[in-house]
Amino acid sequence: MIMVIILAVLAMIVVKALTHSPWGTYTVAFTIPLAVFMGIYIRYLRPGRIGEVSVIGLVMLVFAIVSGGWVAESPTWAPWFDYTGVQLTWILVGYGFIASVLPVWLLLAPRDYLSTFLKIGTIVGLAIGILIMRPTLTMPALTKFIDGTGPVWSGSMFPFLFITIACGAVSGFHALIASGTTPKMLANEGQACFIGYGGMLMESFVAIMALVAACVIDPGVYFAMNSPLAVLAPAGTTDVVASAAQVVSSWGFTITPDTLRQIASEVGEQSIISRAGGAPTLAVGMAYILHGSLGGLMDVAFWYHFAILFEALFILTAVDAGTRAGALYAAGSARRDKPGAEENQLAAGEPAGDGAVRTGVGLLPASGGGGSARRD
Repeated sequence: MIMVIILAVLAMIVVKALTHSPWGTYTVAFTIPLAVFMGIYIRYLRPGRIGEVSVIGLVMLVFAIVSGGWVAESPTWAPWFDYTGVQLTWILVGYGFIASVLPVWLLLAPRDYLSTFLKIGTIVGLAIGILIMRPTLTMPALTKFIDGTGPVWSGSMFPFLFITIACGAVSGFHALIASGTTPKMLANEGQACFIGYGGMLMESFVAIMALVAACVIDPGVYFAMNSPLAVLAPAGTTDVVASAAQVVSSWGFTITPDTLRQIASEVGEQSIISRAGGAPTLAVGMAYILHGSLGGLMDVAFWYHFAILFEALFILTAVDAGTRAGALYAAGSARRDKPGAEENQLAAGEPAGDGAVRTGVGLLPASGGGGSARRD
């Protein structure tokens, strides 16, 4: 059950980031055929040419982000990539089922490989940008919501404490979902420590950079982005932005509707209200840091969607690998002896187990966290 909850939360992060975001949805979708091409290229077209396929992959990622802006501005193409949270949830479920039964070399391995370089390069660049800009941390160390009654996070410690541990520690969850892909990255056992433990150190580094990026955002913007829509704009509200600004300001974090609209415009989104899940918050912080530290190279919208792509890629790799592992556990729970068989067989096959896990992963965000943010 914990496995399903963790995977559902990870899926919800992606859903919240891509809801009514044609630019982001197109960019993430572009990586699927790109990864398949890379898998075929390195296996059949140019075996062993890792450098070539890496350069092609990185160039095409940049093209995906740039062309995503063109798609978002096109009245013809934008509707094809504009989805509600519930629609995105079930799209992810369908995609995940297909991805988890494909050969690892065809989709997961090339995308994991590509996302690794993107992840390391982006986080190192973000760290350098932070050192250059030395931004002020505007988020107070403590707020009145520390007791768990706040709009962003409310409720008991379960299951959020365990999700936090699983996402930021050398946990059993990581051992389970990485056991299928890590061996395929090793030429010999001597590399296990560097790749396995090194990967965990890098994830901890990501957590620190994400914390800094979130804390440089104005607290009013942070709470407007991460609070539930029902709290910020009750049913019947005509001006969602004005209502959100008023509610957040009443909590002691002054923010104006014009500021919220300006940030949404700068990052190339229709709205930033109730973009919970963490990914959009991190993307906004990263966008302004990278934009400022690079002297205004590319606009804020480019860096925002670059950050969304960066986050979605490594989250989806965790979801895919976790679902594969969960499918085996679900199938293994139905193990029984079959008369005449040489050894125990799984009564429920892996596809059946995958379907059960995927359904659970889809139902949780769709019923609770996959709701779409209203447009302004």
